[in-house]
Amino acid sequence: MSDGSVTLLLRSSKHEEDYMKRNVFSPALAAALIAGCSSGTNAPVPSAGSNAAPSSSRDVSASYAVVNLGTLGGASSAASSINNHQWVSGLSSLPSSAYIHAALWKHQSSAQDLGTLGGPNSAIEWPLKNDSGLLAGISETPQMQPRGETWSCAKAFFPQPPTGHVCRGFAWRTNAMHRLPTLGGDNGIAAGANDRGEIVGWSETRQPDKSCVAPQVLKFEATLYDGWGKRKARELPPLRNDKDGAATEINDAGQVVGISGICDQAVGRFTARHAVMWEHGKPHELGSLGGVAWNTPMAINRHGTVVGFSDLAGDSDGSPNFHAFLWTKRGGMIDLGTLPGDVYSQALGINDAGQVVGASYGPSFSTSRAFIYENGTMTDLNALIPPSSQLYLLFANDINDRGEIAGGACAGASCAQAPAFLAIPGSRGAARVAPPVPHLPAGARALIRARALMPW
Repeated sequence: MSDGSVTLLLRSSKHEEDYMKRNVFSPALAAALIAGCSSGTNAPVPSAGSNAAPSSSRDVSASYAVVNLGTLGGASSAASSINNHQWVSGLSSLPSSAYIHAALWKHQSSAQDLGTLGGPNSAIEWPLKNDSGLLAGISETPQMQPRGETWSCAKAFFPQPPTGHVCRGFAWRTNAMHRLPTLGGDNGIAAGANDRGEIVGWSETRQPDKSCVAPQVLKFEATLYDGWGKRKARELPPLRNDKDGAATEINDAGQVVGISGICDQAVGRFTARHAVMWEHGKPHELGSLGGVAWNTPMAINRHGTVVGFSDLAGDSDGSPNFHAFLWTKRGGMIDLGTLPGDVYSQALGINDAGQVVGASYGPSFSTSRAFIYENGTMTDLNALIPPSSQLYLLFANDINDRGEIAGGACAGASCAQAPAFLAIPGSRGAARVAPPVPHLPAGARALIRARALMPW
């Protein structure tokens, strides 16, 4: 497989480069990234502040057996969520098209295609904390965008170039996908879900928003959905001086986390000016690591502990320089740092025991390593799997209460294949020295950079 055809998350590197030029980076940084500057000399290099947590790749931790979950017949897949019954859900490419579909792996079985709402693409992108068979995600519909918007789905989650289809959140239950409503606009997204059947995400209203960057037109707000279809969608308002927002996760206590800011490009950046938690429908700011953009909670456990990522100071132009964070009501937001030698990191999932998983990235997002953070230490997951494993774990997106981890990996020469993985904990002991970070083709490096920024 050539550099240009390697896929990690199902986008062509050419279109991903175009995406980054338009929507993510300042021109100078985009040029450096697209040129494949793995040295990172042109990238902003954040340093951990005084609130940085310890960072290490060796500690006493569980060892893991790793399962290659396979795909729906295409070249790649990614696991976004794992519940306590070992239901792993995410997305996969298809054998004979450029599209992706939401996928479910039950108890290490073959991938199940969850279908779509009638359009080309669908996916599950966030951790789902529901153990009763409810899933949530995003799907394109047969309808075309009436205002020419690309919306968050096509801009950030689905293969490029955009198909032009309307995107809606979905609830999947009893083996069927059900369309979720919006707040009056055309498009919506469903992200997290809890055991009470509540789903959160964001959706458009009918109101145009002058803070939007074209082609986005309508404002959007964090949205609380009823996963069983019995109640109307409910708006969760942004902070007082903000215009737009999005919700990413909800726990069984009804605490919702997400972002508050302006419409901007409808994905991350200044839409994520503030990390927030909604309690009883009211937003409260969680703080930041010093930056003014990309401040994004990703997951919350039943104790109200929140993880995500936040920019450090020096991001006034919107260029990302984020680190993983952990927030508690008592301690506020702390910087979890990165794995040794890395520059950026994201905390993506947390369980009720407080174990955190995510990804740590090298300069210019040239490399990606899955990590687990526990007992004050960040450990490379690749140091905790058998040396004989054929997989290199690129990112860990979720962890359940049994300590089982789901995410994305690469396999084969030069990481030519990219399957979803399940890591199952075993005995505890000292972590071995992690294997060298594999050489990634240029296309794969571009896609890692894009994945680090695409969902937020």
